[in-house]
Amino acid sequence: MPDPVFLITGASSGIGAATARQAAGAGYRVVLAARSIDRLTELARELGGDERALALECDVTEWEQQQAVVQTTLARFGRLNVAFANAGFGAARGFLNESPEQWRAMVLTNVYGAALTIRATLPALKEARGHLLLTGSVAGRRALPGSLYSATKWAVTAMGEAARQELEGTGVRVTLIEPGSVSTPFFDSPPSGALEADDIARTVMFAVSQPTHVDINEILVRPTRQAN
Repeated sequence: MPDPVFLITGASSGIGAATARQAAGAGYRVVLAARSIDRLTELARELGGDERALALECDVTEWEQQQAVVQTTLARFGRLNVAFANAGFGAARGFLNESPEQWRAMVLTNVYGAALTIRATLPALKEARGHLLLTGSVAGRRALPGSLYSATKWAVTAMGEAARQELEGTGVRVTLIEPGSVSTPFFDSPPSGALEADDIARTVMFAVSQPTHVDINEILVRPTRQAN
């Protein structure tokens, strides 16, 4: 299918922006959704402007805004082939070391926001027999000491499998991307030897480039220097 459409939440930086660049390079028209509209607008201009890239301000915790992103995508581009629920952020480890306000925002973004992206995109993905991806984490496979962030990513792991089971027989593929340490704005000081955002973007593109009869459900990616 020429000019397929790839929607990415959390697209203003890090894994989201890197994936947008690689998707655009692979021939996708891209829909960039995030709260930072200035950065999105600049990225959309880089990726071809209005004909190829659409920048849409979106707080993923707001259902009406997620609906509006999908509606605008369909109105502008006519279809939706790939949706990447990527928006998320972290918090300090330790159940006494972070504010309850930060916790609340993180849980709403990482869990509720991802669920809303699934809900908003599912009808269009079913129509296109498309592909749903979610950003999980190594922290969603092994609990980290004092980490509520880890708990949110365990929830995303379960969400990916729950979506896969619900979508069986529809032709929609589901992939959970589970990065280890990545040098992105997630970290104030990225750990030595961390992966780059482009490494994860290549992983995403590997999953979506498979033949339609191949459904890669989980990809766990660690830097070679990360033991756990």
